[in-house]
Amino acid sequence: MSEFTHEQPGAVTARKALAINLDRSAYGVFAEIGAGQEVVRHFFKAGGASGTVAKSMSAYDMRVSDAIYGHPKRYVSRERLEQMMGHEYGLLVDRLAAERGGQTRFFAFADTVATTPHDGKGQGHSWMGMRFQAEPGAAPSDVILHLRLWDRDAGRQQDALGMVGVNLVHAALHRRSSIDEFVQALIEDVGAGRVEVDFAHFSGPAFPDFDNRRALVRLVRLGLTDAVLFDERGVPAVAGEFFYKKSVLVARGTFRPLSLVNEDMISCAQKAQPPGPDTVTLYEMCVGQENATEAEIVARIGLVAAVGRPLLVTRHRGWYRLPAYFRLHTTGNVTLIAGMNNLVDLFNPEHYTHLEGGVLEACGRLFKDGVQVMVYPMRGDQLRRLISDPVACLVCFPETYQVALDAVVTAADVQVRPKVAGLFEHLRNNGFLVPITGASPQALACQPRTLAERIRQGYVGWEQEVPPAVAAEIKRSNLWVAGV
Repeated sequence: MSEFTHEQPGAVTARKALAINLDRSAYGVFAEIGAGQEVVRHFFKAGGASGTVAKSMSAYDMRVSDAIYGHPKRYVSRERLEQMMGHEYGLLVDRLAAERGGQTRFFAFADTVATTPHDGKGQGHSWMGMRFQAEPGAAPSDVILHLRLWDRDAGRQQDALGMVGVNLVHAALHRRSSIDEFVQALIEDVGAGRVEVDFAHFSGPAFPDFDNRRALVRLVRLGLTDAVLFDERGVPAVAGEFFYKKSVLVARGTFRPLSLVNEDMISCAQKAQPPGPDTVTLYEMCVGQENATEAEIVARIGLVAAVGRPLLVTRHRGWYRLPAYFRLHTTGNVTLIAGMNNLVDLFNPEHYTHLEGGVLEACGRLFKDGVQVMVYPMRGDQLRRLISDPVACLVCFPETYQVALDAVVTAADVQVRPKVAGLFEHLRNNGFLVPITGASPQALACQPRTLAERIRQGYVGWEQEVPPAVAAEIKRSNLWVAGV
């Protein structure tokens, strides 16, 4: 629990800034571009700033900024942030290490910011980071964050940014005992409703036990962000840069483990609608209601990386939230790939009790702006098992539904309950729900829902239901292996 938990709003930031100013072992530089010097002003206001601030600057003009730090591809970017931290930290150490390096923890704080313009169009965001020594004379460590600023006007965004910056400096110097403690400290006195932390990267000797994949999963589970992104190597990435001006083709799954079905879903969708050069194809995994450990979730991120696909980890179960998330980052086409079992989620009113319009409102949100859902077929024996599920039968499929065991049922010929049949037909006839055909018989024969348990029980032949790279990764990491 934070030592500042019971402070009044606004007092927490001031107390942290004063505590840092009174700690004569920490001394550094503040370089801020884009919104004014919103962080360092808290240290000046707190009093005793001469004990903390070696230099404060704002190279606001682009030509001046380029002359100091070099020319980046984008000014509000990780590249620019790292240029700022590297330049300022290097100068500080070169100038002062001989005189006070034996008793001083040097640091360089930097941020580069784009607040919401005066016309209200666009979303405020910032790259923020700190290079620092955990102990005098130690090798430097880095913290790099990406923030989304949700206040509607630039003034309040600047205010929130300043508080998060103070929190970052304080956490880097004093709150490194765990990932949870560190990331929760970032929004103290601000709140997740004003600032979203959708990326965090830790490196250096100050963070020996911090795993960056786990850190991003914790951001989702702690409610600091709705989603985090991993690229095709499983490396954390920032959605705003990754999806910029791209179309999106995304398939949802649990990946326990990633199976031939998952890969065939994407393959069939790409054959039906060949993606253009500006299309990002990825998987999405919802962990909001999962009881799995972070270690298992991180391992599943590794399984997706083994097949070279990006992965979006989210906390919202409702399908309709995904297009809204992508619309924050791109104006390109959004296409979702679903399994037949996902129709149950789509039409289940229990998922939409928070929406006044229930299922109809959810569908309106899901399918606006030309969003399509492509539905992967299911073999008859598996559809029978799905129909036997009480929720699936109540919500979607009639209990009298008869289907041959070896049939391949698509969204073009599946039977649904009368209470959802009209909506289902409307969506299908108007191209919102698109049946997928041509599925691989080998993939259709897989049983992905029981695969993890069969691996745990030592069943022979499970390797035939997953891509070779996934089988190798499961064995390498001993994931779901009996006795591990």
